[in-house]
Amino acid sequence: MPEDPVKELRQLVVSLGEWLKYQRRLGRLGEPKKAGPRSQEQAPVINLFPNLTEIRAELGDCRRCKLAARRTHIVFGDGASRAALMFSGEGPGEEEDLQGLPFVGAAGQLLNNLLNKLGLKREEVYIANVVKCRPLGNRDPEADEITACLPFLKKQINAIRPQVIVTLGRIATQALLDTKTPLTRLRGQWQRYRQIPVMPTFHPSYLLRFPKERHKTWEDMQRVMEFLVAHEEI
Repeated sequence: MPEDPVKELRQLVVSLGEWLKYQRRLGRLGEPKKAGPRSQEQAPVINLFPNLTEIRAELGDCRRCKLAARRTHIVFGDGASRAALMFSGEGPGEEEDLQGLPFVGAAGQLLNNLLNKLGLKREEVYIANVVKCRPLGNRDPEADEITACLPFLKKQINAIRPQVIVTLGRIATQALLDTKTPLTRLRGQWQRYRQIPVMPTFHPSYLLRFPKERHKTWEDMQRVMEFLVAHEEI
């Protein structure tokens, strides 16, 4: 015979209570606050996703794909852990591999200049890549390499919870959006990753080769900034 639904509900409540106690012992949940008559404090936010430190620990000394064999450093990501604006490129270049930080070479300088013109500091945004190790010769990441590493980018997105993601270049755009649509058709048009607005635009390395296209990325970023200002997130 089926179990008593009232009994099942009571067991569920007990289980939830035990889980909350465990999370508080780990320091992942704030202790309940007693609201006074004039208290304006908000209830603590419950984050069910791992934070960036935990994701980096899970990545470890990654050997999940062949890129690990020739790398100098894993390039995990850099920036604010609660950034409203997140950028994703495709993979590290030579300078990034040496320093262990994303976008620190010539393309990174161009990205920094763009942020400065928008009135942003690099420390206010978060920057990551689809793959965390450099493809030799700065070749495009291959399908198996993207498959091995993309879950970590998605976990970073879950941890940061940005208001907008800007994908830089074809590979980053197609990987995150799970599409084969050409970048030329997606660039400058709002897309979505789950419930997060995504603005695809050109990779800075492309803009270094074709400087006449820079105005298009500037227009794309103007739309991003208008969205963030309208939503009072930046």
